[in-house]
Amino acid sequence: MVLYFQSNVVSPPYTIYMGADKHENEELIKWGFPEDVWFHVDKLSSAHVYLRLRKGETLDDIPMTVLTDCAQLVKANSIQGNKMNNIAVVYTLWDNLKKTADMEVGQVGFHINKEVRIIKVEKRINEIVNRLNKTKEEKFPNLREEREERDRLEREDGKQKLREQRQREKEEEKRRKEEAALRSYDSLMDSGKMKSNKDAESDEDDFM
Repeated sequence: MVLYFQSNVVSPPYTIYMGADKHENEELIKWGFPEDVWFHVDKLSSAHVYLRLRKGETLDDIPMTVLTDCAQLVKANSIQGNKMNNIAVVYTLWDNLKKTADMEVGQVGFHINKEVRIIKVEKRINEIVNRLNKTKEEKFPNLREEREERDRLEREDGKQKLREQRQREKEEEKRRKEEAALRSYDSLMDSGKMKSNKDAESDEDDFM
């Protein structure tokens, strides 16, 4: 089971989700989206919370209010972290997560530590947690199918962009050829090289 929340502090809202248990978290680690942002309480056990970015967005584009929502949700779903003040929440893009065979269920590392960011959480803010919980939905998605469909659509989008690029290149090449042909025609029609009808008449033999 996966729990879905809506961060409606901005419009349109962002989708936040997390696995209901460590085994579901394992599936999310395996089949997450590259554009998802992963959140976890630093150095403590907690839920794995994900934020789905919009197309083209980066970590720098996440509104601070949305980051705060994610951090509060992670804190609220950490047995130890929920009782503590001044904790740190780490976050990074899903594709920076590293999973090796020797790791325990739900445990992850990072490919590039420099791409992991930290947000400080001074204390639990019940108003935020309650607002998020009111939007909670329980679903049983097929995570693998969702990821494969996402990848298929991305491939189709890439193919369409490639077709559009090739069409633009063909049109540009056609335009260049037409301009070159026009320049060549203008050169042939140079007035200095042309003869008038009178010139043509003077060149003719007089049979009269």
